[in-house]
Amino acid sequence: MQIRAKRRQSNLAARFFLFIFAVAALLVGGLAVVITLNGRAGAAVGPGAEDLNPAERTVLLAYLTARAADLTKPAGRDATPVNFSVASGATAGQVAEELADRGLVSDARLLVSYLRYHGLDGQVEAGDFILRQTMTVPQVAQALTDANAREVLFRVIEGWRLEQVSEALAAQRGLSNASGEFASLAGPHSPRAATYDFLAELPAGASLEGYLFPDTYLFRPDATAADIIDKMLANFAARLPGNFRTDVSAQGLTLHQAVTLASLIEREAVVADERPVIASVILNRLAAGQRLEIDATTQYALGRPGDWWPRLGGLDLRAVDNPYNTYAYGGLPPGPIASPSLASLQAVAQPAETGYLYYRALCDGSGRHAFAVTYEEHLANACP
Repeated sequence: MQIRAKRRQSNLAARFFLFIFAVAALLVGGLAVVITLNGRAGAAVGPGAEDLNPAERTVLLAYLTARAADLTKPAGRDATPVNFSVASGATAGQVAEELADRGLVSDARLLVSYLRYHGLDGQVEAGDFILRQTMTVPQVAQALTDANAREVLFRVIEGWRLEQVSEALAAQRGLSNASGEFASLAGPHSPRAATYDFLAELPAGASLEGYLFPDTYLFRPDATAADIIDKMLANFAARLPGNFRTDVSAQGLTLHQAVTLASLIEREAVVADERPVIASVILNRLAAGQRLEIDATTQYALGRPGDWWPRLGGLDLRAVDNPYNTYAYGGLPPGPIASPSLASLQAVAQPAETGYLYYRALCDGSGRHAFAVTYEEHLANACP
C-alpha cells in the first residue's frame, strides 16, 4: 500500500511538472510565433539577457511583446533637449519613476521591464544625461546605461558678452573644468582666430567677442575649452548667410564691422521687427559723421563681475574715457560688445531704408522705440 501510494504521488508530481513544462513550452512557442509574425515587436523587444531566470524571462517577454507598440512610441513630440541627472545609488525603478514624472517616458513599469529583460537594470549610470520626449523606451534605456552617450547641455544667450559665457561654463556641471582656459583662448590675442578664414580680418590683439554664436549646444563632459570654442565658431560660419559679406560690403562694412554693428543692435533692440530700423539709424549716423551715442557700448566699457551691463543713470557719459564708449568716441567701437543673434546679423545685411537719425524707448514699457529724423523730433519723443 505504501509503495503504491508513493508511486501514485511520484506519478502525480511527474505529471504536474510535465504540465508546467508543456504550458511554458506552449507559451514560449506562442510568443515566438507572435514575434515571428510581428517583426516590429521582435525588433523592439530583442533577445533577453542570457543569465535571466527562465520563468522571469517568459513573463517579461510576454509583457514586452504585448507592449511592443508602446516600446517604439515616444512619450511626446517635444524634441527640446532636457537635462536629466541620475543620483548615485538610484535604482532603476526610482529613475524610471522620475522620468515618468518629467514626461520623458510614458510608463515607468515598461522601462523597468525593458531594462530588467535586457539585464540593464543594474547598469544605469549615475551622472548627467541629455534626453528628449521624442526618444523611445529602448533609446532612453541605451542612453542611461552608456557612459559614452552622456552629453551636457549648454546655452549661449543672445547678447551675452565673453565674460558671461565664461561664467556660465564655470557654473555648468560637467564643463566647469574648461572654464579656466576658456578666457585665455577666447580673449585678446586668441590663438583660435588663426584657425578660421572668416576671422582673418580681426584686428591685431582682438578677442573672439561676437563670434561665439548664441545657440544651444551639446558637449561631452570631457570637452576642452578649445573644443567648446571651435564648435561655436564653426556654428557661426555655418549659420552666416552665404551672401552676408556681399550685402554688408554694399553698406561699406567689413565682416568685423558688420558683426560689431550687429552686436550693438542685439543689445539695443527688444522687438524683432525694429532690428532693421535700428540698423538704419546706426548706418545713417555713421554716414553723417555723428557719434553713435549708444548706451550699450558705455555699459560694455563699464561692466564688471556681478554687473556686466550696469545702469547709466546720473553718469556723465561723455566723461567715460574708453574707446568702446560711443558717446566719447566717433564711429563704431573697436569690436563687438556681445554675441549677436542671426536676426541682428541679418538686420545689418538688409537694413531698413529710412532717414532716421535718432531713437529712444517708448514710455509704455513695451520695449519699442520712437524714431526721429531731427533732433527736435527726438526731444519731443521724450517721456513726460
